[in-house]
Amino acid sequence: MRDENEQDGDEATVVGAAGDLAARVVNTATADIGGFIRAQRESAQVSLRQLALLAGVSNPYLSQIERGLRKPSADVLAQIAKGLRVSSEVLYVQAGFLEERPHSPIRDAVLSDVTITERQKQVLLEIYDSFRRENDTTEVDTIEDKPEGDTPS
Repeated sequence: MRDENEQDGDEATVVGAAGDLAARVVNTATADIGGFIRAQRESAQVSLRQLALLAGVSNPYLSQIERGLRKPSADVLAQIAKGLRVSSEVLYVQAGFLEERPHSPIRDAVLSDVTITERQKQVLLEIYDSFRRENDTTEVDTIEDKPEGDTPS
């Protein structure tokens, strides 16, 4: 039979391994958002200095984000998104702050429109989603109310 000290050591190893895994996951997510921001910046042909100025953050801080050394807050991501002229939702999903929503032509059109603000995009998408939810509920109610022998005309 093993003594208590050996069992405590095994539990500490398991807990330590779980903590290491969590740290690796966080580091991977941080590196992913940084790489994504760098790719977006380069495809937009914007220098690091220009994006830092547009986003209102320092050059070193933005560089650290891109290299995966820092994890930006939601506010900083919104500022970077504005500087890159992309939806902040895209960066939030990439950073793991939001779950990815299914794509639709309406959603894509709203998110890609550069003539409206981020806040206006979010409001439009919230209204659109509420209409879809309402219609989904109405369709379920209509199906449940039909007699069994009824066929659609």
